[in-house]
Formats: sequence, C-alpha cells, structure tokens
Amino acid sequence: MDDFLKNQIINSVKYIPANIAKSFFIPKSSPETKALRKKGFVRGVCHAPENHKQLHEANIEWVRLDIPYPFDKNNELRQIYLDRKQECIRFTENGFKVMAITYYPAECIRFGADVRTTDGEQKLRSTARFVAEDLKDCIGGFQVANEMGMPHFTLPLTMDEAVKFIGVQLEEMYPLRGKNIIGYNSAGPQIDLHLPMKQYHRYCDYVGLDMYLGCFFNMPGFIFMFSVMARFLWAFTGKPILMQEFGYIGDGKPKTKVEKKAILQSYGFDSEEQATKNIETFVGNLSPHFAGHVRRACGEDVSKYATLLFSGDMKNHLYKELPRITVIPGIPHTPEGQAKFFKKVIKLFYDLDFVCGTIIYCYSDYEKCGYCGQTDCPTETRWGLVDQKGNPKPAYYAVKEMYGKIKKNED
Repeated sequence: MDDFLKNQIINSVKYIPANIAKSFFIPKSSPETKALRKKGFVRGVCHAPENHKQLHEANIEWVRLDIPYPFDKNNELRQIYLDRKQECIRFTENGFKVMAITYYPAECIRFGADVRTTDGEQKLRSTARFVAEDLKDCIGGFQVANEMGMPHFTLPLTMDEAVKFIGVQLEEMYPLRGKNIIGYNSAGPQIDLHLPMKQYHRYCDYVGLDMYLGCFFNMPGFIFMFSVMARFLWAFTGKPILMQEFGYIGDGKPKTKVEKKAILQSYGFDSEEQATKNIETFVGNLSPHFAGHVRRACGEDVSKYATLLFSGDMKNHLYKELPRITVIPGIPHTPEGQAKFFKKVIKLFYDLDFVCGTIIYCYSDYEKCGYCGQTDCPTETRWGLVDQKGNPKPAYYAVKEMYGKIKKNED
C-alpha cells in the first residue's frame, strides 16, 4: 500500500467513523451552504484548453487553472504569470469562471516567500494580497495551494509549516476576495491537514476534497465511498464541500506475466528479484524521465528504489497497467465505463445539499505520463473527456447530460 494512503488511514481512524455517523444526524445543509448553492452549483473541469465552444456545449461553467508565483527575484512580474492572467481574462470574457490554484511552497521559496522565516512570511502575505486584488475581476474562486500533505506538492515544508503556508494566505486573501469564493483542498480525508486548519476555517467559503476511487493504490473502489468521505468532511469542518478533483481512468487493463517479463527484459532483467539485486543498473536503464522521477521521489536514496518500483503505486507505471483489483466493480476502465462513472457520481454529489460543486479531472487525455514519461501508461494519460486531438469521448456526452440537468434545474 502507498505510504501516503497508509498514513491517511492511521491518522484518521479515531476521527472518521464518529464524524461519518454524526453526518447522518446533523442538518444536511446550513445558511452558508444554501447561499453558496444559490450562486449556482459549480460545474467545472481541470486543465481545459481554450476551446470555448466545446466547453459551453458540455455545459461546463468553471475551469481550474494553476497560477504561477507572480514575482521574480527582482520583484518584477514574471511573464508566465502575466500570460496566465490573460488566459483567465479570456475565459472570463467568454462566459466562464476560473478556479485559480495558487502557487506551491517550493516555487515560493525559490523567489524568497518562505513561510519558515519572518521576512519570507511577510513576502508571502504581501504576495497573497497582490494576487487577490490583481485577479479578483477575472476569476471565480481561489484554491490556496494544492493537496498539502502530498510530498511532491508539499516539500520542503513539514505538515505544520504547510498548514501555516495555507493559513496566512487565507487570512490575507479572504477580506479581499470580492465576489470570489476561497478555500483549500485535501487529497482524501487528511485529518493531519484539516484538524490544524480548523483555526483558519473562518477564512474559507468552502473546503475542497480530491478523491479518486478504483484508479490508484492497487485497491478497489466503491461509489458509496464518495458519499462517505464527503459526509465526513462536512461533519468535521461544517463548511460547504467542493469536489475539487475527481475522475476515472477511461482505458487500461492488467498485464499478463509474459507481458510483464517482456517489459523487465527490455530493461535488461528477467525478474523483479534480479532487478532488485542490481537496482541502480535497472533504474539507469529506464528512460531519463522515469529514472529522474525515481531518484527525486527517493531523495537519491538507492535503498528505496526497489520498494518504490516494485511495492508501491509506481509498479503500475512500470508495467503500464491497471491491476485487476484497481477498479470500481461494475465500472470498467473503458470509454463506456468512464461515462457510466460520471453519470452516477455527478448525481450523487448534486444530491448532497452540503456539496457546492464538482470539478472533474480532467478535460483532455495526455500524450504521456507525467511520472514515468510513457505514452502508453494508463495511470496518467486516459483521464480526459476528450482525446488528445480534442475529439469527444463517451464521458464528454455523459458530463454534458448531467451538467445540463443541473443547469436546467437551476434556471
């Protein structure tokens, strides 16, 4: 089991059951959730291209984009930030709302906004105020940071430092947000994030939940768990819940033993045991992209290489497969199964009065996996509602139908 998931389970055991039970006895809404739902249920998607016509036809109203840190080391505005602001403006002018994800700790630290130092914290605060003012007329909402607690997003901060990183920005941005909504998100239940964040919930219009079932961790998923986790977060935080990320892989299947052996042989070994005994050579035979990810993820600690590749979630990347157990029963990883998933899950969330919206991951299939760099790795390349050329998949039409029903219900 992935270490992050294992820690989530361990840290959450004493909180989740009681709060799930509590969720069935407390009101299913509040004045705050009713007010947010009255503004309109968020019908969104992550990483959308500027194909405005196709997005509108799918009844998508929100797009979720990353915002780069705005200033360079000379305190001048970076071109990458200015370009993203123009993209936000174009989306807004074409009738969309942007959920703007603020920058990550490592990027802030690179430009001197290090929450761990007095001067760095002040710079982080002043930057937060600038961004809140600068973008407030061309977006619809802010998500402060992303999935703090997940190592590749959080490092080099500790969990306590990550909480402060989110909190000080919320403090500064909340009074300046104007018409925009603001909050933060978590990857699953993440008690180690939400518990210390309680002191900052007064600066949140929502709390976001990212959740994927039947796609990761070599574990099955069950549709009802979406409701269970949303109920837990509602009971625990008392804030409107926004599904910031959820989705389902639209293609992928298990590999046979023969196919797996052939993959190992392509890297010069006949078995995992052989590769483990010569793990540096094995990693060196991977593509530069894949090898680089392994080294970064292990902090250059060679003793961790084999565990990462053969015992964790990265094994699915190595073999370019989705194991037989990694699925939601009755919903296969096929284009049709992906469409079935969205029909069921969007309705499930809309029927929960404390959920204020859904943002799907993601709009387009990717050419190659961001982790292993392989074009035929299903884990990170087949999430899209459209294919790489922009052609709609069955999931596109499922989302169009479900978002259309919500839109019609609110008109």
